[in-house]
Amino acid sequence: MTRTNRRPEKLRLFPCGRTRREFVWEMGAGFCGLALASQLAGDGFFARHGRAADPPSRDEPLTPKPPQHATRVKSCIFLMMNGAPSQVDTFDYKPELEKYSGTALPDDKKYINSGGRKVGFLTANWRRFRPGGESGLMISDYFPNVRKHADKLAVINSCQADSHAHGSALVGMNTGSTFIGRPSLGSWCVYGLGTLNQSLPGYVVMLDKRGGPISGQPNWSSGFMPSTFQGTLFRPTGNPILDLAGPRYLDRTAQRRQLDLLEKLNQQHLRQRPGGEELLARMRSYELAFRMQSEAPDAVDLTRESQQMLAAYGVGKQPTDEFGRNCLIARRLVERGVRFIQLYSGGGHLEDTWDAHESIEKNHGKHGAEVDLPISALLADLEQRGLLETTLVIWGGEFGRMPFSEGKNAPGRNHNPYGFTMWLAGGGVRGGIQYGATDEFGFEAVEDKAHVHDIHATVLHLMGLDHEQLTYFHQGRDESLTDVHGRVLQGVLA
Repeated sequence: MTRTNRRPEKLRLFPCGRTRREFVWEMGAGFCGLALASQLAGDGFFARHGRAADPPSRDEPLTPKPPQHATRVKSCIFLMMNGAPSQVDTFDYKPELEKYSGTALPDDKKYINSGGRKVGFLTANWRRFRPGGESGLMISDYFPNVRKHADKLAVINSCQADSHAHGSALVGMNTGSTFIGRPSLGSWCVYGLGTLNQSLPGYVVMLDKRGGPISGQPNWSSGFMPSTFQGTLFRPTGNPILDLAGPRYLDRTAQRRQLDLLEKLNQQHLRQRPGGEELLARMRSYELAFRMQSEAPDAVDLTRESQQMLAAYGVGKQPTDEFGRNCLIARRLVERGVRFIQLYSGGGHLEDTWDAHESIEKNHGKHGAEVDLPISALLADLEQRGLLETTLVIWGGEFGRMPFSEGKNAPGRNHNPYGFTMWLAGGGVRGGIQYGATDEFGFEAVEDKAHVHDIHATVLHLMGLDHEQLTYFHQGRDESLTDVHGRVLQGVLA
């Protein structure tokens, strides 16, 4: 080993009291850094290495994308019972309610927020519960046909929400937040996976003919994402899609020429003003509308279905005609590769929805009769066609209802976000089970609590997406559907 006789160089101190290395290092954060950044940009450094967010792509964003992990599920149908069905009268059997019916709620549960409504007495379920399938899941007589599919259902009895008001709770159930302005569950699915049919919307919403949810469009909005990912509304009655046919004097060749010219002008505008996400989304909507003219009419044409199939869904008779049509259209859309479909039962407000303040029997008897047969037919139809393995079906409302009545001798129930029921069926779901539990009265979740964030994390997981890794860069932050919350409910997975 040799040694050098050179003495170590003494570090030179600059007037600021810093070493040369520290001076050069700190110089990059000062005015000299502006020149450095300019030189690096001119050399192409930033284009190669880093930027705050990707510019909007001019490629088709709905092109199918591979899932983040292996899954059989390709599509999702969300059956939204607008107005909040009562869990203790449908899928959460509580024999203790009958035993203590007519008595007051125990003192330890009187911390509830009643929304200014009267708190009455514990009230037993209004219709009888019976076991269904080999699993013996207890399901009430409001859903006798769905009961036949008990072995397909993963009934989550321990759901919890963040609001007891319909508007904010619906937005929360759809977007993960009670604040308006975030992308909906369907938008996240289409953003992450694209769609399998470029001639139909990736995300379709069908409302009730009595009106939409009171919080409206934010429930299927794409929020801060491009509008390409928002839900497309289909009409609940009559022709689901208006104005598919162009004027008689304009054939498809002329339409194509018009769109090509418009595309050319818009591309010129974008080159001069890069970053126009909404213009890109509008351009894509024009193209989608043109392609829909050839495929959408067939997708919603129920005359192509047999009379036997129409009867199975309850199409052509009351009270099942409307929801039956929508369920049948949902199956036809799944067959054609639409990624996410949401159907609403209940529109407007109060008794036009599942909001049973006046009478559980009157309200749930009416709405249950509208949806029970169509939902049963949908599950059977999907299974018979081999589509249930690749389709996730979700049933639920924005929250549940209280186990007690509203006032003395009142047959209605108030809102309950503390413990309610949803169920899943289809690909990747473990059927014939109950997950979680509410207390003996069905008031609040006490076992394996499943917050809305957990429901969303589980749905994304079943769709092949990781709720923590599926993000969208917005205002300096990687946003996600569940934000910093959520866990996958492993107990419902097959």
